[in-house]
Amino acid sequence: MLSTMMDFPLTIQHIFRHGRRVHGDSEIVTWTGGEPRRASFTEVADRAERLAAALKRLGVGPGDRVGTLQWNNQEHFEAYLAVPGMGAVVHTLNLRLFPDQLAYVVNHGEDKVVIVDDSLIPVLARVRDRLKTVKRIVVVGTGEASALGEDVLRYDELIGAEAPGFAWPDLDERSAAAMCYTTGTTGDPKGVVYSHRSIFLHTFGVGQGPAIPLTERDRILAIVPMFHALSWGLPYLGWSCGADFVMPGPFLQAEPLARMIASERVTYVSAVPTILNDLLRYAEGHETDLSSLRIVMGGGAAVPRALIERFHEKTGLWIVQGWGMTETSPVAALAWPPRGIRDGEQPEWCAKTGRVFAGVEMRIVDDGGDELPWDGKAVGEIEVRGPWVTGSYYRNPAPERFHDGWLRTGDVGSVDPRGYIQITDRAKDVIKSGGEWISSVEVENHLMGHPDVVEAAVIGVPDPTWDERPLACLVLKEGSERNAEALRGFLCDKVAGWWLPERWAFISEIPRTSVGKFDKKVLRARHANGELEVVELEGSSRTA
Repeated sequence: MLSTMMDFPLTIQHIFRHGRRVHGDSEIVTWTGGEPRRASFTEVADRAERLAAALKRLGVGPGDRVGTLQWNNQEHFEAYLAVPGMGAVVHTLNLRLFPDQLAYVVNHGEDKVVIVDDSLIPVLARVRDRLKTVKRIVVVGTGEASALGEDVLRYDELIGAEAPGFAWPDLDERSAAAMCYTTGTTGDPKGVVYSHRSIFLHTFGVGQGPAIPLTERDRILAIVPMFHALSWGLPYLGWSCGADFVMPGPFLQAEPLARMIASERVTYVSAVPTILNDLLRYAEGHETDLSSLRIVMGGGAAVPRALIERFHEKTGLWIVQGWGMTETSPVAALAWPPRGIRDGEQPEWCAKTGRVFAGVEMRIVDDGGDELPWDGKAVGEIEVRGPWVTGSYYRNPAPERFHDGWLRTGDVGSVDPRGYIQITDRAKDVIKSGGEWISSVEVENHLMGHPDVVEAAVIGVPDPTWDERPLACLVLKEGSERNAEALRGFLCDKVAGWWLPERWAFISEIPRTSVGKFDKKVLRARHANGELEVVELEGSSRTA
């Protein structure tokens, strides 16, 4: 028996039409360093239609890829709406990639047109001669663009030549809408292609009360780059519910972010922990108005409990941790505390990796692939599946990343009976010492609770007795004493005795990946090359 329901396509076109018609007076604010630029949803939608018409005139057709090398700004948002809406595929390019990687993803994705911000022309110019499929380049802004060749068009002139309105084509909800490439630590980046259906379902999935409950009363500070996993889905979620957007452009330092929050009365912020930590440190040292905030979310890496508690002391808000991957569109779990907890228990729950929500199925498996119980104790690799989880990679099946129809996440951890995940490490970062696992994440989180520690990264290094032992790499506050013995003493009552590092390195900064995560492979390489000055304490704590 079949239903009587309409076969209504789940496409970005529907999200576009809804936001335009119902929330036309909501606005997108682009930070410029001076007077912000402002445009209503109606104005942005009109410009998106003109962009779609212009791209069609340039020869962009169904399935063609349009690359975007841009900051978070109004024009990038217009591409998010126009390109998939016309049946093409928006391919967000990571502006922090090395030239070889940038050229690779543009060529592998076979981009036909690239839209680039004029401040990023030098980034694209380095690889322009290596781009095999790019026919035209569209520059946002008026900056000098001769380094890109003669086939350059200006964004405002291009869309200004188009008449209002655009005949949006009928689309199959299963067709490609957007693509992002992973920032993996080994091998070439892998392409993830999102369908209209997956983006539609992710948008409404993350808009649930247990996920990101936004309304038209909210003002989103879009810190997460739009080239990183579709900015965690916020553009489509915010557009669908009518929330205003504050787009920071390249102004991602703590001082301008604090000014944006205060002057634009931002209510929602999500960012990687390093950004949140920088913002909090600035607020602790300067007069800063964060009173408009009502939701703060962290993701991309583990949010230390110490940061959660300090943020609460400053603002009265608990940072809520989220978890996901480029492959999961990306949001799959959020750590809202459960009902019935006692006052003071909030940080324990907010510091968990997240609680899986409807739309994503999750399991943990052992080394043999057998499923483990959700008892909060059993530890294994996390696997997921669902309508917004990728089942392969673009032009790269990568069968080793999938198991019986489930995506292997590479994260190791446990799940409790209520669906709360606690990731203890990435599979590649687990420290195996004498046959037993040490969680680098847990040691890092405790170290970052020390008042003198700004950041901590723990890696496994070779040991003649135990195969591997932890090396703690720390960034200390200016003027703090480099006392490894005292720092190890600080850990003594927080982790098992044999987890205590005997090797310590004090560094000026921790290397990061292109999306702001700690890049431990760089630290491991520096250690292997003898580039880290390591303090080794007497006596192996492995025997404790």
